[in-house]
Amino acid sequence: MQTRIILAFLGMLFLTACQEQPYFQQSYSFKNNTWAKKNNPSFTMDINDTSKAYNFILTLRISTGYEYNNAWIYLNSKSPNKEFAREPFEIKITDEKGRWLGKKTGSIVENRLVFRNRKLSKPGKYTFVFEQGITKKVLYDVLDLGLEIEEAK
Repeated sequence: MQTRIILAFLGMLFLTACQEQPYFQQSYSFKNNTWAKKNNPSFTMDINDTSKAYNFILTLRISTGYEYNNAWIYLNSKSPNKEFAREPFEIKITDEKGRWLGKKTGSIVENRLVFRNRKLSKPGKYTFVFEQGITKKVLYDVLDLGLEIEEAK
């Protein structure tokens, strides 16, 4: 019995050790689960290899008390040569019948927005700043926002 437990543990360790780690991964937790208009999470990273394409994964985690069926988010990007871009994105939270579209665990719903095969023009430091784009000054029941960057396959 003890041998089976050890073998199972080693098998799980082997499987998790073989998974490729993201190039960048960071999240921002909102104080008191509220996202105020003036609160703009920012992520900065160095991208040195511009010959590769990357997948950008935005994760928004909310609680089931979130009162809207979507979330509008502005992505503000600053490249190493100081070029700025601003893009609006909609994250669908529920369908037309009010059913959660993201991965729901208990009272937490995780929604992901994936931008596949994005190439960056210059190597260096990139900054991504997120603004909430809902007309309300404060969004309640927003837990955190995460950004993950991985090499595209």
